[in-house]
Parts: sequence; C-alpha cells; structure tokens
Amino acid sequence: MDLETALKQCSVALNLFLNNRFTDALAFLTPWKSQSMYHAVGYSSILVMQAGMTFEPKDIDAAMTSLKESQETCQRFRKKTGIVETLTNLWYRQPADNLTEEQMHAELCYAEVLLQKAVLTFLDESIISFIKGGMRIRNSYLIYKDCQAMANATRNMENQSLHIHFRGGVNMGIGTFNLVLSLLPSRVLRLMEFLGFSGDREMGLSELRDGAASNSLRSILSTLTLLMFHLYITVILGTGEANLSEAEALLEPYIEKFPNGALILFYTARIALLKGNFKFAQERFLACIAAQEEWRQIHHLCYWELMWTYSFEQNWREAYRYADLLSKESKWSQAIYVFQKAAILSMLPEEEVAKLGENVVELFRQVDGLRLRMAGKSIPTEKFAAKKAQRYSLSNPVKLVVPALEMMYVWNGFNVVGKRPELTKSILATLEKAEEQLRDDPNPSEYHGDDHCVVQLLKGLCLRQMGRQAEAELCFNRVISSENDIKHDNYLVPYTMYELGLLHKQKGDINAAIALLENAKMNYRDYNMESRLHFRIHAALNTMGSFAAKVPPSRTPA
Repeated sequence: MDLETALKQCSVALNLFLNNRFTDALAFLTPWKSQSMYHAVGYSSILVMQAGMTFEPKDIDAAMTSLKESQETCQRFRKKTGIVETLTNLWYRQPADNLTEEQMHAELCYAEVLLQKAVLTFLDESIISFIKGGMRIRNSYLIYKDCQAMANATRNMENQSLHIHFRGGVNMGIGTFNLVLSLLPSRVLRLMEFLGFSGDREMGLSELRDGAASNSLRSILSTLTLLMFHLYITVILGTGEANLSEAEALLEPYIEKFPNGALILFYTARIALLKGNFKFAQERFLACIAAQEEWRQIHHLCYWELMWTYSFEQNWREAYRYADLLSKESKWSQAIYVFQKAAILSMLPEEEVAKLGENVVELFRQVDGLRLRMAGKSIPTEKFAAKKAQRYSLSNPVKLVVPALEMMYVWNGFNVVGKRPELTKSILATLEKAEEQLRDDPNPSEYHGDDHCVVQLLKGLCLRQMGRQAEAELCFNRVISSENDIKHDNYLVPYTMYELGLLHKQKGDINAAIALLENAKMNYRDYNMESRLHFRIHAALNTMGSFAAKVPPSRTPA
C-alpha cells in the first residue's frame, strides 16, 4: 500500500462516513489498518468519535486499543533515531531533516494519534491519567511544530498532491492548537507559554481556513473545527456573538455533496437555531434524526438541541419530551439531563406534571448521585446543577424559582432567544410573574434573597436584549447591591458584573465595561462555574482590543 493509494482509499472511507455509512467506512479501512498509517488513523478516529459520543466504557476501551495499534503502525514508518538523538530531543528539540515523504506523513499521523489518546486519557478519573494526557498533548504539539517547519521548507516538493495532504494536516493541527490555547484566560495561558505552547487566535483561524480550503483529506476536519468554534465555543465560552456567515460559507459545499449527511444536517440546523429560525431548525434536527439509525448518539445531540429550541419558545411540554429521551438514552451527562428534565417540569402546572406521572422532587434528589468525574474533577455544570438541587433534599423542599430559565442562561441561551423579540418579551413576562410571587411570599425561605437575585439577573438580560438599557442596568445593580444577602448562589454577583460590563460596552462606555470585567475577574474566587466566566471575560476583553490593555485592573478586595 503506497502513500498515494492510501490517501485515495481513506478519502473513499471519509465519503462513506459523511454519507452516514459508518460501519461501511470501518469495514473499508479494516483490511489495511495494521499496514497503512492512514488506514490506521482513519479507523481509530472513527472509534474515538464514537467513544466521545457514547461515553460507554466498552467504546472508550475499543478506541484506546485501536489508538495503541495505530501508534505502533505509525511508529514503523517514522525515521529511526538512535539513543543519543532521542535523549537530545528530550532537552533540545529540533525539526527532523532529510525525511522521506512517507516519514513526514508518519510524523503527522503520529501527532494525531497522540492527541486523540490524550483526549481519551482525560476521561479517566486518576491524576496520573491527567498527567499522561498532558504529556501526550505536549509531545503532539511539538511534533506538529516540527511538521510545520518541514511543510514550510518543502513547499516545492515533486509530488504536490502528497504535499497538499501534508500541508492540510499541518493546518488542522497547528490551527486547532492555536485556537484552543487562545481561548484560555491569561493566567492559564501564561503557564502554557512557560511550558512551550503558544496561542494566537488569528493565526489559528487562518491556519484552519487554509486547511478547510485546501482540498486535502483533512479539509473536513478543519471545517468541522471551525464550525465547532463558531457555533458552540463562542456561544458557550464567549460573548455569544457567533460568526454565522462564515459558518454558512464553510458548510455550503458539503450541503451540495452530502445533502443527507447527518453531520451536515446537524450543523445546518444549529446555524438556523442561532439565527433565531427555530421552526426550520426543528425541521432540520428531525431530518438529521431520520437520516440514519446506526449512530444513535447523533440522535442524542439533536434531542439536546430540540430541547433548547422548544425551551426558547417556552413550549415546556415538547422540551420535556426531549429531556426525558436524553435522561433515558444518553450516558453523556445523566446529572444534567435529569436536572434539566426536572427544571422543565418545574415550569409546568402541577396538574400537568401529575398527568405525566413524574415526581419533580424525586428527580432533583437523584442529581447529585449521577455526577461524573473527569481527570478526578467534578464537571462544573454538573456541580452547579447538584448544588441547585440540594434544596429538594431538605425535609421541607424549597422550590427553585425559574430553574429552566436559569439553565438557559448557563448555556448563554438568552443571546439566542434575543434574536426573537416576541419570545424575549414572553420570557420577561414569566420572570415578572415569578418576581411578583416572590414579593408576595408570606413565608420567605433562606433562599428568598438568592431567588430574587436570579430573577433580577435574568430580567436584566431580557431588558438588555430589548434595548431597554436603563431598566436592565437597574436590575443588574440590584443583584450587585444585594451581595451580602446572597447565601447560596455565589456565582450571581461576578456573573452580573460581567453582564453589566457588556451593557456598558453596548452603551459605548468602554472604561466602565473593562473596570467591571476586571473586578469580576480579579476579586471573586471559588464560586460556581468560575472557569466558564473567566473564559467569557477573556473573550469580552478581546473584543475591546488594545484599549483593554491600557486600563489597569482594580485589585481592591471584594
């Protein structure tokens, strides 16, 4: 199996995969996976994707076994080095030279395998596994840097078709590393830079765009990475302002080539959702579900999105339907699914919940016991949900005020629903009703102050989306001034400062915006979902460019 034939065959397998023929793709790659590095990497990549979707231990074990075999296959094609050279590279690494084309591609495939092994290693609970994963990521990054140097030094290779595939792989690897690292808050990024990493967002985006346009085997991987960045990362860990025009342009050629491909239908629906076209998004997600039965995990991704599209419309009965399916079928985060199901039911009248045969209190009580651990750590969103559900474990449970809307905020959903003013107005009416009930409560619980602040924060978000800035600012300031009254939801004040900072940015007062963001970043510690807020603050400050660097952070005690 020569290199050129291997690349052509893997392209066939990729087309099978994108046409929902997942088993056929694996079967096509199987005969050569122990003899061809590209067949090996293609085969193990599909298993890694499957393991990431199912979270099933048997799938994770199968993927890890396949990756170990792929690593051995790639190693056979790499340039052999002596003991002295190997030890020297541990301390002073320099790009390999005089490599054959086959050896260059072996380096690239080896780096991919290391990166995938690192990702799977992080699913283990032990700190040893966490350290192993970190070392693999560093080794992968260093090999990618070597490959980048080789790609730049060999632009005029005789076989340009092979070089296009090599260059496309470098684009994907270097671009992904730079993009991911650029998302990290500055204090983490400084540590990563000390360890030899660097993160330049514009460089990362540029490399991935080149990779997506390169017509190489890995073009689709660069495209999917960019789509994930634009349609998920910037929404959940950023300011919520997705680049939908670029996402549509990236997806367009694949819509023509794979009109019924599940991944393509899924991202088409996600773009529609973020544009506020919820009806079309629902139709596309249902089409994605109908397109294939082989990987039920793709159905689960659609259930999650459908749950949110109906939640944005406050169609709680339909939202419950998909939350219920997730809680029964998906292993990804049972704690979140059960909490979400209970939160949605909390928005329905009690008699309707009774008809569904559900017990909201019992569902909330299950949440803490369903939490997962990754690299020995609790998942922040699950930890948040478990803490919110604690009040149902009391002998006299205290109801959460608007839990489904609060979780909508956790996932930055108010920026999405803001595209539809009539739905934002409807959610505001729900919040005003909750505010009135809290005000008229004859026996306020110890959670009363927290609940009042939750409602004020969410009201402020709706009012800001509706352009009612003065009223929004009033709501945000009520939360901040109530800091001493908050007993449980310690995330509220720093998150509200962040939202107030965005409001000041919207008004054009950049100095006030930066001061609030820096205050939230520097003066608050150990609150729920702290890392998520630091990601969002980092993204917001980046949108203010060089101006943010000129404003010194406030370091007064909180």
